[in-house]
Amino acid sequence: MNPILDIVVRSLVVYFFMVIAVRVFGKNQLSQLNAGDVILLLLISNAVQNAMVGSNSSLQGGIVAALVLFVANFVVKKFIFKNQKIRELIEDHPYILVKDGVVYQEILRKVQISEDELEEAVHEHGIENVADVKLAILEVDGNISVISTDKNTEQTHYSRHRTKLKRKFRNQ
Repeated sequence: MNPILDIVVRSLVVYFFMVIAVRVFGKNQLSQLNAGDVILLLLISNAVQNAMVGSNSSLQGGIVAALVLFVANFVVKKFIFKNQKIRELIEDHPYILVKDGVVYQEILRKVQISEDELEEAVHEHGIENVADVKLAILEVDGNISVISTDKNTEQTHYSRHRTKLKRKFRNQ
């Protein structure tokens, strides 16, 4: 087989494997990166590098692999945008975590979010109590959106991994 075509095929196989793995293991894995998750991502990238380029460690091989990944991602995003069935296959749907102050415990368990994490998201949105939450949703990107019953509460975007970093720097 042509060495460039070999890299293209290997890169596509790895890309689609990773899409499936992220879908199977859930969006939650991407939104709350801890030290172990970062190490896992680094090790996965190192592990799949050889699977993509094989013994070809040339600049050309690396560029071809990267280009294939960019193109594959672009094409998949187009398909996701245009086709509902593909979107449902690849992306999860949003989950309502809280509605009118009522916490849906079974949903929290399903998406593996602790009550402490939920409370942290609520507090990050400037809301003191979960009872004051009109709606809290785990979005498809893994972030938690919170809407307060209080019209004067400032609504902010909450991302669990960025919040942990902000808290770390605030405490220094």
